[in-house]
Amino acid sequence: MQTSQAPLSDRVLVVDDDPTVAEIVTGYLDSAGYTVDRAADGNTALERAEAHWPDMVVLDLMLPGMDGLEVCRLLRGRGPVPVVMLTARGEEDDRILGLEVGADDYVTKPFSPRELVLRVESVLRRSSARNNTGPLLKAAGIVLDPVGRRATKNGQELSLTLREFDLLAYLLRNPGQAFSREYLMREVWGWEFGDLSTVTVHVRRLRGKVEDDPAHPRLITTVWGVGYRCDTAAGE
Repeated sequence: MQTSQAPLSDRVLVVDDDPTVAEIVTGYLDSAGYTVDRAADGNTALERAEAHWPDMVVLDLMLPGMDGLEVCRLLRGRGPVPVVMLTARGEEDDRILGLEVGADDYVTKPFSPRELVLRVESVLRRSSARNNTGPLLKAAGIVLDPVGRRATKNGQELSLTLREFDLLAYLLRNPGQAFSREYLMREVWGWEFGDLSTVTVHVRRLRGKVEDDPAHPRLITTVWGVGYRCDTAAGE
């Protein structure tokens, strides 16, 4: 499968303590047109990010000292940046932990380097403001700007990850419609197949940020046996 050439401005930070994996990933990303920085541990990754803020981070979960989860938390605390998490174990708990701390995607080792490049391209493409157009979206005190990729609730800025933003935007654009997790994975993530718990985790995280009472959601509701629906009349 051919991959498109990335814009020269796209900088990817690869964080993996396995030199072979790091070299292979770096080689494929470099061939795809990305500028690549490398780090073998969490502290070095944070230093590299501080020196040259990346457009994307490919982050191994299992790192010496500071693990990938902590690195992801610290990076997300410094500013918005898409993160693709690598995990060797591939267990559901590990994947969910990565998503819970703000990773936008994950790839389980062993993986195809070409698949990883396609995942990176997909996440970067969706994070680019130039690919998001349309009027402001408003519901239940929420104002979402697709072009500026900014969202507020009752005037307060919402700290949303890339996928959370895209998921909220998609639901707000299609009020009153019930969508299955499979459908949302295809339309929001761009995946034809994958772990459906990814959608579940993101809905839970999103509810925690946009609902007045996440335990009793009124904006993003569950349609039993189907999936989720956005009820834009909530809070009116």
